Amino acid sequence: MAAVSSLLHEDQFLCSICLDVFTDPVTIPCGHNFCKTCITEHWSVNVPCQCPLCKELHEKKPDLRINTVLSEMASQLRLSVQKETSSSSEEQPANTGEVLCDYCTETKQKALKSCLDCLVSYCETHLEPHQRIQALKRHKLVNPVENLESRICKKHERPLEQFCKTDQVCVCGFCIESEHKSHQIVSLREEYEAKKAVLSETEAEVQKMIKERQVKIEDFKQSVKLSKEDADRETATSVHVFTALIRSVEEGLAQLIDLIKEKHSTTEKQAEDFIKVLEEEISELTKRITEVEEHSRNKDHLQFLESFPLLNPAPPTKDWTKVRVYSSYERRKALRTALAQLQEMVTKEVKKMCSDVELKEVQQFAVDVTLDPETAQRELMLSDDGKQIRHASIKRIYSDSSKRFLSHFCVVGKQSFSSGRSYYEVQVGGKTDWLVGVARESINRKVPLTFSPQKGLWTVWLDEGKFKAYTDPPVNLCLNSKPQKVGVFVDYEEGLVSFYDVDAPALIYSFTGCNFTEKLFPIFNPKNNNGGRNSTPLIICPVNKTD
Repeated sequence: MAAVSSLLHEDQFLCSICLDVFTDPVTIPCGHNFCKTCITEHWSVNVPCQCPLCKELHEKKPDLRINTVLSEMASQLRLSVQKETSSSSEEQPANTGEVLCDYCTETKQKALKSCLDCLVSYCETHLEPHQRIQALKRHKLVNPVENLESRICKKHERPLEQFCKTDQVCVCGFCIESEHKSHQIVSLREEYEAKKAVLSETEAEVQKMIKERQVKIEDFKQSVKLSKEDADRETATSVHVFTALIRSVEEGLAQLIDLIKEKHSTTEKQAEDFIKVLEEEISELTKRITEVEEHSRNKDHLQFLESFPLLNPAPPTKDWTKVRVYSSYERRKALRTALAQLQEMVTKEVKKMCSDVELKEVQQFAVDVTLDPETAQRELMLSDDGKQIRHASIKRIYSDSSKRFLSHFCVVGKQSFSSGRSYYEVQVGGKTDWLVGVARESINRKVPLTFSPQKGLWTVWLDEGKFKAYTDPPVNLCLNSKPQKVGVFVDYEEGLVSFYDVDAPALIYSFTGCNFTEKLFPIFNPKNNNGGRNSTPLIICPVNKTD
C-alpha cells in the first residue's frame, strides 16, 4: 500500500491486527478501530475482551457496529489503489493473456496469486508479505485471475465465497446474514463440484448421443453399401433372366415361324398336287370335246347314228366344289394353338427363372449348421461331423440334458438365428417321411409338441407322399415334383420363413407375418425308420452358391 500513502494517509486506515486496509471497520469503546472479523476472532481466542492496542479491558463483549464513515473512506482508499494499479498496467506492453503483478512498477512479472481481500494480483516477490505476516496469511489467495472486482460483492464489498442455491447467485458473508438469510447456502467449491458433475453427466449424455448418431451414420453407410451390392447383383441377375427370357421368346418365335412356314409349305404342296390332277382332267376333257366336235360335224345321219355308240365315255372326274387348300379359320386356329403353346412355355420359363433368381438371392445368406447332440432324442443317431441324422430304433446312450427332446425324434442345430437373414439346405431324397424347419428356443422339449407357429414351430413335412405345411390347421401342398433337397430361409426382422425345392427350383411354402421375439434354432425330424423303409438320413448339405 506504500504507493498510495501520499494520497489518503494509508497508515490511518490500516487494521493493527491484519495490517491491511480496513474491511468492515468497527470502533470499540476505547475508540480504536479494527476490521470486524479481526477483532471478533481476536476476542474469540483472547479472553477477557481487551483492546489489542491500549489493553483496556471490557467487562462484556461490546456490541460491534460498522463505522460507516471509516468504511467509506477505506473503500475510497481501495478504489484509489485499483486506479493506480490500472494506470500502471496501461503503461505496460500488451501481454499474452497472462495475469500480471499489480505491484510491479517497471517490467511487470507474471502473477503467482491473486488476493480476494486486497483485490490485487502478486508476483512471487510481492506475494512474500502474505506468506510471512500472520494477519495477511488469513487473506483469501486464489490462482491468478483478471477482473478481481467481479469476485467482490458490489453491495457489501466482500469476497463472493458462498453460493445461494435458492436464487442461484454467488454471495458474500453479509449477503448470507441479510437478504439470503433463510436461503440454502453452500460453498462455491461444493456448488462447483455439483455443477461440474452435472456438466460431466451432460457431456457424457451428449457424447452418447454423438456416438449413437455416429453408429447410425455407419449403419446408413453400411446399408447403402449393402444396397449397392444388392442392386449390382440384382441388375446382373435381371440381365441374365431377361437375356434368357428373350432367348426363350426368340426360340418360341422361331418355332412359330417354322410352324407357319411348314403350314404354308403343306398348303403349297397340296395345291400343286390338286393343280396337277386338275390339269390331267382338263387334258382328258379336252380330248373328249375334240371327239364330240368331230362327231358333231358328221352330216350323214345314218353314219352319225351308227358311230354314236362308239364314242369314248366321259373320263372320270372329281367333284372339286368343296375342295379347299387354304382356310383362314384353320390357319387362325393353328396360330392360336401355337401362340398358346408359346405363352405356356414362356410362362413356365419365367416362373422357373424367377424361382431360380429368388433361390440364388436367399442362398447368399447361407450359414453353416451343425446338429447339437445334447438336444437329440435318444433313438436318434448322429454322424460324427454333426451333419446327418436318422432314426435307429434303439435308444442311444446320451448324457442327461435339459435341452434334450423326449417325445419326438427331433434334434436342433447348435447355431441360432436372432437377427438378419439365414439359409441352410437339407437333403431329403430317398425318405418317405421327414420334417424340417425352425423352432423357438423356449419350446418345451419334454412333452409332445404341437407343430404350429402359435406353439413356436415353423415346419414342413412329407408323410406317405403327402406334403404339408404345419399350420393350424395344416396346409396341403401341391408340388410339381418331389423335392430331393429342401432349402430353409429365415428373415428375422421381416418375420418370414420360406422353404424351397432346390433342384426345381421352386418355392414350396412361406410363413409370413411372424413375430419373432427370441432365438430360433434349425429343427430336424427324420421320423420313424418304418422298418427300414425310411432309414435314409437327413443330411445338412453345403450350399452351392451360384452367381
